[in-house]
Amino acid sequence: MRTIDWADGAIELIDQTLLPGELVIRRVTTLGELIDDIQRLAVRGAPALGVAGALGVALLAHEGDPPEAVRRHAARLRAARPTAVNLAWGVDRALARLGDGPAAVLAEALAIRDQDISACVAMGARGADLIRGMLDAHDDDDGLGYVDGFGHADDPGEAGASGRGRPARVMTVCNTGGLAAVERGTALGVVQTLHERGQLELAYALETRPLLQGARLTAWELERMGAPYRLLVDSAGAFLLSQGIADVVLIGADRIAANGDTANKVGSYALALAARAAHVPFLVVAPESTIDPSTRSGKDIEIEDRGADEVVRFAGVRVAPEGAQAVNPAFDVTPAKLITAIVTERRVIRCHRGEWPI
Repeated sequence: MRTIDWADGAIELIDQTLLPGELVIRRVTTLGELIDDIQRLAVRGAPALGVAGALGVALLAHEGDPPEAVRRHAARLRAARPTAVNLAWGVDRALARLGDGPAAVLAEALAIRDQDISACVAMGARGADLIRGMLDAHDDDDGLGYVDGFGHADDPGEAGASGRGRPARVMTVCNTGGLAAVERGTALGVVQTLHERGQLELAYALETRPLLQGARLTAWELERMGAPYRLLVDSAGAFLLSQGIADVVLIGADRIAANGDTANKVGSYALALAARAAHVPFLVVAPESTIDPSTRSGKDIEIEDRGADEVVRFAGVRVAPEGAQAVNPAFDVTPAKLITAIVTERRVIRCHRGEWPI
């Protein structure tokens, strides 16, 4: 099942706002519908947004408007969500084929779709191999031993061989599975690969307030794949890491700056701080397209604020007093110094060893 695709002259996508209660495939035929679906999070996740951006340009190109009008409308699509770089990347890549005609634009968009599928398979394998190596390593020369991703364990006895051969316990936040891509996903794709290999003991998914992408979407995907998992309230993650509940933290990314700083769902930074304190490796899993060399550092990443309504209401019911205001950043930025490694479809970037600019 694909999160987003092209079918008979239109975009088809899973409406993620209705999960887990209903699985509904929406047929999108206009740019206005697509922008609305992106902004209300019917389609979300950096890789999926890249595909959506490219398919949106294909939709425009097939309407027969002159190139100037297509570019003008595409600018609206490009700006629909400012933090995730993949949306703009997908739009720009499809626009580059505009002069070759609508068929060429669609071919480019479908190539982006297919490349995302293969990239997710590669990231899953590379990330699973890395985690397996960390668990099996008694004292990893790369500083990627499973006890301490930031160097060696303070007490060598902590990094004992008890990890060798046993399945992994993984903690993650938000949703980074097939729903965030076309198929399989990024960080959750690694979890899926571990599960398929018989190397997953348990996945811990944070509920991810305020829209519960972890509880609604990640749990739905883990259930479908038959993987063992437990849901955690967001505020329990740091404490449970300190209690040794997980061997590794896995997150996705919406934009990775040239210096390795990573924007992801809000709550990721707190997990990174907790992982460092607990000597737990913190891995970012994202395609190469999420790395933005034009963004020098996390300070240059625009963070989307989604307004108060998502915070003061829950499932349409007000849970805060009338007049209550809220700050609602959709993302935060984890500094590269807190990231053990970034896993892409092509490489492992060991941030803790200063392997940047990327």
